[in-house]
Amino acid sequence: MKKALDIVFNSVQVLNDIQLGDFSVNHLCSDSRQAKKDSIFFALRGTRTDGHQYLMQVVEQGCSLLVVEEINPSIQATQIQVSDSHLALAICAENFYGNPSKSLQLIGVTGTNGKTTTTTLLQDVFMQLGHSCGLLSTVVNKINSKEIPSTHTTPDPISLSFLLAQMVEEGCTHVFMEVSSHAIHQKRIAGLTFSIGVFTNITHDHLDYHSTFAEYRDVKKLFFDHLPKTAHALVNIDDKNGLVMVQNTKAKIHTYALKSPAEFKTKVLENLLSGLVLQMNGTEIWTQLIGNFNAYNLTAVFGVSQILDEEPMEVLRIISQLKSVDGRFQQFKTESGVTCIVDYAHTPDALENVLSTIKSFHDVKEIVTVIGCGGDRDKTKRPEMAQIAAKFSNQTILTSDNPRTENPSVILEEMEAGLSAEQATKTLTIEDRKSAIKTAIKLSKAGTALLIAGKGHEKYQEINGVKHPFDDYALAYELFKQIKN
Repeated sequence: MKKALDIVFNSVQVLNDIQLGDFSVNHLCSDSRQAKKDSIFFALRGTRTDGHQYLMQVVEQGCSLLVVEEINPSIQATQIQVSDSHLALAICAENFYGNPSKSLQLIGVTGTNGKTTTTTLLQDVFMQLGHSCGLLSTVVNKINSKEIPSTHTTPDPISLSFLLAQMVEEGCTHVFMEVSSHAIHQKRIAGLTFSIGVFTNITHDHLDYHSTFAEYRDVKKLFFDHLPKTAHALVNIDDKNGLVMVQNTKAKIHTYALKSPAEFKTKVLENLLSGLVLQMNGTEIWTQLIGNFNAYNLTAVFGVSQILDEEPMEVLRIISQLKSVDGRFQQFKTESGVTCIVDYAHTPDALENVLSTIKSFHDVKEIVTVIGCGGDRDKTKRPEMAQIAAKFSNQTILTSDNPRTENPSVILEEMEAGLSAEQATKTLTIEDRKSAIKTAIKLSKAGTALLIAGKGHEKYQEINGVKHPFDDYALAYELFKQIKN
């Protein structure tokens, strides 16, 4: 796919005097290892490395076109200077692949919790409505029912535009996409044209990357600041930051809520272990999904459908048939009367939402919780996660999550620091995750809700850069059969 450079750089401000029309390119990259003849290499400044350090290497590999923020006079290659290489890459990637986002109804969902569930449910609903749809999520990327493995919540700009171009080529009309704060901050989505932006909520998370909560919130807000006036912004106004998100947006503003007056309003009539009875915009429906957090997710789904002019009663009919998303309040009931729940809850707010929901069920006699915290991530939430687990649970087991490059015992010590003396008496620390789950099963009896939190859909445990096979749901299911039989 050879493209003229002046087309690729359309709308990019180039700072030096380069006749772009003299060049063409058939490959974009920001990874120096991928640079070759006919590539254009974008030197990105990151948190750990700076692409400008690899200019000599990529030239030796045959690459003769470089996008830089700072010209290196010792490099014998054509250097295109821009003020922001991240922004230039995002715009160039869209141009290179023919601006696929402009041919789609692209719906971006951002927030701390609910992104994966909301985007996945949206794809399910819109496919049942007869549309051809793409999905870009933490769990998986999909073109209709065809799955493409997912490595990041939001892919890099080149992968992103390539995926969107594939979706256009295969006839997709709608794409539902998770938008992470990292992707907004790193301008991975800067070249895309969104039809709708959705805000779910914002709570304590990613303070390892964003130094303060205010910075984290303001990065999320940038997504809505940059929506065009042709777009729509749908925000949860039960969250106090919901209206903050749209203070400077040019998009048309829509609201949804469970508690506040809103354009799309849902009332929870019954919250049961078997599902929710909801009154959604005045119509009563039952859904298999559980908990107030899912009532919010479903209201966002309904809101998007109405903004896109879908028939409301047909949407509600489909919503009433939806099943839980992989690793999100995914449950099974054992013959011994234990309800095992696997959930991705890895933030204090998400964990409290899940546990308070479980506690509200009248048929739950006690709660046993298995919880860990990931390594190389926000350390400040570790004591809070342990404290919340112990507050709502009759028995808590602290264990390893994805320690990554950290020592798991140090992570567990930091979690234990959040426990009161009383909470510590009903908390066990078992570093090995399989042993922790096995112990929790042995402690469970009829009427117990066993929550295994933190990893959800993940099918691995990452230790020192190696991903070892580990599936909470499959392991718990198998251990229950072995231990209880």
